[in-house]
Amino acid sequence: MKIKSILLGMSFALLLVACGPKDADIQKEIIAKLSGLPGVSVTVEKGVATISGTCKDDAFKQSAESIVKGIKGVKSVVNNCEIPAPEPVTAAPVTINPDTVLTTSVNGIVKTYSGVSAAVKDGVVTLTGDIKRSQLPALIKSVQELKPKKVENKLTIK
Repeated sequence: MKIKSILLGMSFALLLVACGPKDADIQKEIIAKLSGLPGVSVTVEKGVATISGTCKDDAFKQSAESIVKGIKGVKSVVNNCEIPAPEPVTAAPVTINPDTVLTTSVNGIVKTYSGVSAAVKDGVVTLTGDIKRSQLPALIKSVQELKPKKVENKLTIK
C-alpha cells in the first residue's frame, strides 16, 4: 500500500512538472509584456530567459529584467542587454578675430592705459610698456575678451 501511495505521489509530481508552462508559452508572455520596451528581445530555454538587444540606459535594462523575472515559469534571467556608450562631448570651436579687428579693438582698450602699447600679428596680441599692478588684471581680461589667439604680456609693472 505504501509503495502504491509513493508511486501515485511521484506520478502526480511528474504530471505537475509536465503541466508547467512551456518555454514557448513563457516566451510569448514575456514578449507581450516587453512590447513597450523597443530594441529588446528575449529567448527562453528550460525556464532560463535571456534578454538581448540595446537598452538606452541602466534603468531601462533593470526594468526589462524586472518584468521578465515577474513572469510565471521563469527560473532565472540572463541580462545581455547592451547600453551604448554616450556620445562624446565636443567643445565649440574657438573663433579668433582677424588682425584688423583685433588691432582696432586692442588700440581702443590700450589708449585708456597711459604708457601701454600693443601690437597684433597672426592673432597674437603683444602688450608692452609700463603699467600699475592694480590695472594689469583688467587690461589682460579686456584684451582676452577680444578673442585673440594668444596674449603675450611683456609689460613692466611700476
